[in-house]
Amino acid sequence: QVQLVESGGGLVQAGGSLRLSCAASGRTFSRLIMGWFRQAPGKEREFVATITRSGGRTDYADSVKGRFTISRDNAKNTVYLQMNSLKPEDTADYYCRATGFGRQYWGKGTPVTVSL
Repeated sequence: QVQLVESGGGLVQAGGSLRLSCAASGRTFSRLIMGWFRQAPGKEREFVATITRSGGRTDYADSVKGRFTISRDNAKNTVYLQMNSLKPEDTADYYCRATGFGRQYWGKGTPVTVSL
């Protein structure tokens, strides 16, 4: 089993920044592919970013490219999402996902609200 706990969400004005964290426990973190997803009210959950086990490769949704950065610290069992130049359309619950050992694991999410 893998347990994931997100933190760092909150209320921020448009143009501002937030840094989300996702702490993992239960299995060897360095063997997990990590990702961030988000779900806005009334919408389906969507992909935001992903990072490989070593952190050597990252991928982003077009809507966040150039503004968001995913990173990981395998020594701290944590993945981060640095969000800059936030827009109101970034408002959503943000979820961390771990993929490995034949399964996917989800955290409970952290809310991000971007005001005008």
